[in-house]
Amino acid sequence: MENKLSYTRTFWISLIAGVTTGMGNGSVFGAALMCALGRGKYEMWGGWGAQQYYLDTFSGFMNWTMIIFGVAFMLIMMIAFKRNGELEANAESTGASRH
Repeated sequence: MENKLSYTRTFWISLIAGVTTGMGNGSVFGAALMCALGRGKYEMWGGWGAQQYYLDTFSGFMNWTMIIFGVAFMLIMMIAFKRNGELEANAESTGASRH
């Protein structure tokens, strides 16, 4: 049997589930870091436009943390879907289905 949960078929659901979960976890990580270390001077908080992605500001660090966590969780979701599809295809081909 074929794997019905390929990367191309699960991209959008992985994007939505992975990025929302990962970015949420990244923001919690950033907030915990702010609570532990303090916010810092107002000049180092962040800025508008591209300045909010500078890593030497707290806002930039937190935004990049959220983006990295989001992409990582998305990749984890895609791998999990593909492996689950392989297990289902293997079970269907051997007749070990629960239906």
